[in-house]
Amino acid sequence: MNYSDISSGQTYESERAITDEMVVEFARITGDDNPIHLDEEAARNSMFGRRIAHGMLVMGVVSSVLGREFPGPGTVYMKQEAKFLRPVYINERIRVRVTVLEKIEEKRRLRLSTEVLKEDDQLAVTGEALVLFRKE
Repeated sequence: MNYSDISSGQTYESERAITDEMVVEFARITGDDNPIHLDEEAARNSMFGRRIAHGMLVMGVVSSVLGREFPGPGTVYMKQEAKFLRPVYINERIRVRVTVLEKIEEKRRLRLSTEVLKEDDQLAVTGEALVLFRKE
């Protein structure tokens, strides 16, 4: 995709599953071994009732969509705001929705709405990103 192919209001969606393997590996890499992510019993006794994915792992999936799918290779993250509204559970499918809010032509930047929806279409994460798009 080229910068000229992108338009304000354009929306892209991608679906992924958040697996146990992803959560365990994320905990290993980051050192975030909070029991609500890794320990069934501790998570069952938490406000969530079962294990949840790390919020930043979920945002990593958003990053993957931006860098690999839409807008795709050549995208450089400059800023991300995120509000975590609902937990994403282990083995839950999520849908990442990216909407172009604004094209900043002179700097080849894009202001994007970033949303993560759960299997039941409830919003898990809402946010806004600013990216630089260098491909063309």
